[in-house]
Amino acid sequence: MARAPSPQIIQLLAFVDAAYDHRSWHGPNLRGSLRGVTPMQAAWRPAPKRHNIWELAVHAAYWKYVAVRRLAGARRGSFTLKGSNWFEREAGGTATEWRADLELLEQSHRTFRDVVANLTPRDLPRKPAGAEFDTFGLVSGVAAHDLYHAGQIQLVKRLMRTSNAELRTEPEHEPRSENREV
Repeated sequence: MARAPSPQIIQLLAFVDAAYDHRSWHGPNLRGSLRGVTPMQAAWRPAPKRHNIWELAVHAAYWKYVAVRRLAGARRGSFTLKGSNWFEREAGGTATEWRADLELLEQSHRTFRDVVANLTPRDLPRKPAGAEFDTFGLVSGVAAHDLYHAGQIQLVKRLMRTSNAELRTEPEHEPRSENREV
């Protein structure tokens, strides 16, 4: 029988969840920022030599894999795709390819979350092999990484709407209230 996570791990999981796929006050998380994006939109580049949404999604999947590998002590080179960090995705990708890369992100996240759920408070100050930061920093860094790229994706979608009528996404929702506390 699996043990229940400690309060510290539950809190870390809350950060991980809010950054990836749970509702939170800050607006779209990573998965939410990708919702409804078509392959054509995902492959659109805001400028030459700039990353597109598709590449940002695969990049996020890769770094979740790296965190899992470091936390679990797994071997290098076991990521599904050849290469590391950035994986070029050009225009012309199919819906099947886009869905496969979104599923790669989803699976990478589930694996990462499972590894985090099995940590103990004693693991948090330890520095995993090959990591620059302790376990707490690595896990919270993955959550921050998700939010950073969610923001980039939202920005790319906004740039896309202003520059290409055929790629326009749905308009964003207005804030719920002008009287939001800060």
